Amino acid sequence: MIRIGQGIDAHAFQAGGTLVLGGVEIPHDRGLAAHSDGDVVLHALCDALLGAAALGDIGQHFPPGDPEYRGIDSRILLRRVRDLVGNAGYRVVNTDITIVAEAPRMAGHIPAMRANIAADLGLADGRVSVKATTSERMGFTGRGEGIAAFAVALIEA
Repeated sequence: MIRIGQGIDAHAFQAGGTLVLGGVEIPHDRGLAAHSDGDVVLHALCDALLGAAALGDIGQHFPPGDPEYRGIDSRILLRRVRDLVGNAGYRVVNTDITIVAEAPRMAGHIPAMRANIAADLGLADGRVSVKATTSERMGFTGRGEGIAAFAVALIEA
């Protein structure tokens, strides 16, 4: 049996802080406002995996008001989601993620993001796709107010 899930996440920029996407620190003048590290890439992926296994969403498993998750590295959350999916009888087949941002440029950071995700999910790099696009200066991402990410994940029993 194969199943597919979709995840979407977005966070606003805030002054200061560290920008982390796909588990990679990316030089930028602003970080993302969030209870955790604000990694929209991994948050969208977690939701895609949880959705594929019909296990709810990231907020259900890691509530944003819970002090345990304050500033947590989202790679830890991804590994916990991987375990939840595995305990439900599934394994991850592949994933595809799209980052939407006007800045900073992502191309140079994508190989490291793919490697982090592949390592955390126990997948070959070729089963993890990460790409980036802009919104052509439209909407909140186009105005440089934040970053969004969209993910799909395929799992099988």
